[in-house]
Amino acid sequence: MRAVAEGLRVAGAVTAGGLTALLELLFLIAALPFLADANVRAAGRRLARLEARRLRLDASGLDALHEERGDRALRYLAARLPIGMLGGLVIALLVIGAVVVTRLLLAWSVGEPYDGMRPTPLLVAYLTISGFVLLFLDLSGVVGVHALERRLAARMLGPDPTETLRRRIDELAESRAGIVAAVDSERRRIERDLHDGLQQRLVALSMLIGRSLRGRPELLQQAHQEAQRALAELREVAWRVYPSGLDSLGLGEALAGVAERSSVPVTVDCRLPERPPMAVETAAYFVVCEAVTNAAKHSGAAAITVEVHKEGAAVLVRVRDDGVGGARPSGGGLSGLARRVAALDGRFEVDSPAGGPTTVTAVLPCG
Repeated sequence: MRAVAEGLRVAGAVTAGGLTALLELLFLIAALPFLADANVRAAGRRLARLEARRLRLDASGLDALHEERGDRALRYLAARLPIGMLGGLVIALLVIGAVVVTRLLLAWSVGEPYDGMRPTPLLVAYLTISGFVLLFLDLSGVVGVHALERRLAARMLGPDPTETLRRRIDELAESRAGIVAAVDSERRRIERDLHDGLQQRLVALSMLIGRSLRGRPELLQQAHQEAQRALAELREVAWRVYPSGLDSLGLGEALAGVAERSSVPVTVDCRLPERPPMAVETAAYFVVCEAVTNAAKHSGAAAITVEVHKEGAAVLVRVRDDGVGGARPSGGGLSGLARRVAALDGRFEVDSPAGGPTTVTAVLPCG
């Protein structure tokens, strides 16, 4: 059923292309003396956009139509005229064939000859085989015209290869700068954790041990508790730098560890048919870790849900909480995650309306 619907869509696009080819021929003939006029070029760009929409081309491929050289759209309209008319002829042959077959079957069904022909077995076999062959050729022509039109539009309306390369270089330079900033931000956060948390606990522990050695053995129990807290904080900082279990146990077990350490109940649903590349696995871990930490600290959430699964050639990570919302994508932690995901050519989104819920989504390509 899906193939039939797609076939009808392609046939409709080719039919519409045949009709627009006639209209564009009239437009080009009328506009021929005025090709340098800005209004004519603007009209040509509008027609080219309609053709691209008919062919369901990605809108990003139309960036070149915004350039001042409007003659690019006019050249495309002139180049597609033969293809559009060919598509119209192919559709016309398909309609004529359908009409002939219908009239033939109606005549033979009431016992009348069609064009002097009566349904003998040899004639029926000949017409059936010939009809299927012609139908196959006609349908192949429809598909071929559609593919040719799409290729021509993508080539003539798409961005210039040099401009595409320049844009890609700019994106890589921006993502590289983002990575450097994210690494520096993470280093500063680790330094704060060590200085403000772990270091203070170790100083207090040292003082307790010193006082116990001066004749107050009851402080040893308190010193032991401080040592346990310092060890827990040290383990937390180490996991924040890089989770050692990620290499040996995989992403699912590492995320289970995040859920265990969270002060808010976390449900993890990690379904990956195979382990993704290490860079993707690491980025997915840190997205979940940061999103869970933010939700536990700032959202007032009572429950957090983590989903990780394969979506095409990418890994989709989604973290939801039922908190008060209002998370800002420009915040330090979330902006760092956005830069980390962008470094992998991924997509990062934060949906956090006032009143909640908050959804953090990252799509990480594996290719």
